[in-house]
Amino acid sequence: MAKSKTVFVCQECGYDTPKWLGKCPGCGRWNTMVEEIIKPDKSQQRGLNLGLSTQSKPCPISEVVLEKRPRMNTGSAELDRVLGGGIIAGSMVLIVGDPGIGKSSLTLRVCANGARMGRRVLYVTGEESVQQVRMRADRIDAVADSLLVVSETNLEVIEKHIVDLKPEILVIDSIQTIFRPDVQSAPGSVSQVRECAVEILRVAKTNGIAAFVVGHVTKDGTLAGPRVLEHIVDTVLYFEGGNNAEYRLLRAIKNRFGSTNEIGVFEMRDTGLIDVLDASKLFLSDGQEDNGSVIVPVIEGTRPLLVEIQALVAKTPYVPPKRTSDSVDLKRLQLLLAVLEKRVHLNMGSCDVFVKAAGGIRVDEPAADLGICVAMASSFAGRLLRPAMVIFGEVGLSGEIRPVSQAENRVREARRLGFKSVIFPQKNYEQLLAEGKFEDMQLYGASTVTEALSMAMPR
Repeated sequence: MAKSKTVFVCQECGYDTPKWLGKCPGCGRWNTMVEEIIKPDKSQQRGLNLGLSTQSKPCPISEVVLEKRPRMNTGSAELDRVLGGGIIAGSMVLIVGDPGIGKSSLTLRVCANGARMGRRVLYVTGEESVQQVRMRADRIDAVADSLLVVSETNLEVIEKHIVDLKPEILVIDSIQTIFRPDVQSAPGSVSQVRECAVEILRVAKTNGIAAFVVGHVTKDGTLAGPRVLEHIVDTVLYFEGGNNAEYRLLRAIKNRFGSTNEIGVFEMRDTGLIDVLDASKLFLSDGQEDNGSVIVPVIEGTRPLLVEIQALVAKTPYVPPKRTSDSVDLKRLQLLLAVLEKRVHLNMGSCDVFVKAAGGIRVDEPAADLGICVAMASSFAGRLLRPAMVIFGEVGLSGEIRPVSQAENRVREARRLGFKSVIFPQKNYEQLLAEGKFEDMQLYGASTVTEALSMAMPR
């Protein structure tokens, strides 16, 4: 009789080793190696001598027949936007977020909307009882007769329910609680999460089921379990925003059927997550204008959003001074500070610098560089900017302003919300001027950061 052997597997990246290590060689994390039992698989021992019969046959890619599958409406305009237009049969979507951020409420709402449209829906909960799910459904108005609920963690039993019911929409809440009896490790371990996800994907692809899988995150906000889980699924959606925040952002990190980095905005109420249709107004404050505050149009996926960038620059007696931002990459912030120091001659070396984006959104695209520079310069000089103005553009190391993509869409969104003037790259300005667009607005083209600052803060 073959003996079972044990290996130590990293619970973050899935790296395995025959002996315990304090630091994982794969991801560099400490104290993540956990011992797991591996049973010998006779099929693996025999290798290619199995004589497997297969119906797969290579064919020219030009002869592959494309099947246009209609997308299913989720009942949420924001979720449909993030998914690329709706749910696709046979796809697998992974929804990740902190505990209590709204993952279960959102998936239960999707199930109820699908059931009301006449679709067969199965909601599998591994963390709660069916009574707890019913209580949540009553609170968020997600009760429907064709919405079937089962509390189960055994994957073999779940698969039997799927085969018997043949649902069109399947929700697994959560993948960390599901286990396969033939895998000798605890639920939530790397082996269990990986094997269960692969089996659920196989069932979904074979039967044309749109599957939603809920996943937990670790203390630092990353997906719990192996990173390979993100490669298995078709779409990965991350919830952003604290549990105490009024608004939640759902961001598409990966999407095989739509654009990536798309976001959906939701408002948390007593009745669950509600769509925020005009997200630009969400990120703009209603208070009085002050120095250090700049409106920047950023592109999130396929739509422009107006975001208020706030900067606070203050003298400090401490060395070294602080550079802090939870909305902008810190290295990017230090680069822009160096440009202002070298090219514009603004001495901020003895100042604390704090930068944030109102509303909790994270700004990553280079088009926000110029707005961040103007916000910091405005706070440092204590000078107000032109009223009703938006600023965008990429800043180079020599202080030049580079053109950005979708300038027309950014300006159009600013005009829709009542802004009258725009400062943006000179090349984008010349292009819009040649096309004769936005003649009702004051457009300013800038080639350098110094030129943009003189336009934004007139004497």
